[in-house]
Amino acid sequence: MTVASLNSRAVIAIGGPDWRPFLQGLLTQDVETLEPGEARFGALLTPQGRLLYDLFLVGTEDGALIDVAAEHRDALLQRLTIYRLRAKVDLAASDLPVFAEFPAGSAGVADPRLPELGRRIYGPARADADEAAYDAHRLALGVPGSADWGSDSTYPIEADFDLLSGIDFKKGCFVGQETTSRMKRRGTIKNRMLPIVFDGPAPEPGTELLAGDLRAGEVLSGMDGRAIALVRLDRALGVPLTAGDRAAQVEVPAWFPQSAGDNAA
Repeated sequence: MTVASLNSRAVIAIGGPDWRPFLQGLLTQDVETLEPGEARFGALLTPQGRLLYDLFLVGTEDGALIDVAAEHRDALLQRLTIYRLRAKVDLAASDLPVFAEFPAGSAGVADPRLPELGRRIYGPARADADEAAYDAHRLALGVPGSADWGSDSTYPIEADFDLLSGIDFKKGCFVGQETTSRMKRRGTIKNRMLPIVFDGPAPEPGTELLAGDLRAGEVLSGMDGRAIALVRLDRALGVPLTAGDRAAQVEVPAWFPQSAGDNAA
């Protein structure tokens, strides 16, 4: 079992009488049924339905913790403060550290995306690995991360949030819900984030993927031998690709359903 310190993540504590309805109207994930000791994966979107901040919402006895990219914590806290208006909600940055344990043991809370991702720990823990070890584990499973979508540039369905328990389509309205639901309802998702494999160091982010002479996507983040790419499903699956000066190929992970590749327009 490995415990990795996730220094790229930071925590916001939320509480007060109105914290559930407040977040319920904002986030892609259902908040009303969140139990203490349970984690859910979701996001805050722009009104146009693009990803602003990915997050984990972790239930506590008197509210919840919001686990977000450390570089975005202040901006998310500011945005939530603006949205708060007259709602009785308490918001504060927390100094709780974030760790990942994999494979899953008994500490912390289960990662809601995939059982194979293990558990997330909030509070003191003894780490025996750094974040690079966790990223290698996540990449081996083909799961994209915060570095792959940036801010305000990607639709959550393109980033596989619908396949990794990041969107509750039955919960009702949330910011960006109309665009997100329309994409899902039409079932014509042209682009998805999937892992690619190659020899040597990862190509630079933004490197174009080609299927012959046709553009098939672009490389996002990665490490030696493996990266996440945003690919065109109708061009990139099952064919040899090139990324800059090297050969590459999409490796479809086990959690990615066949139907998600069949619905490309």
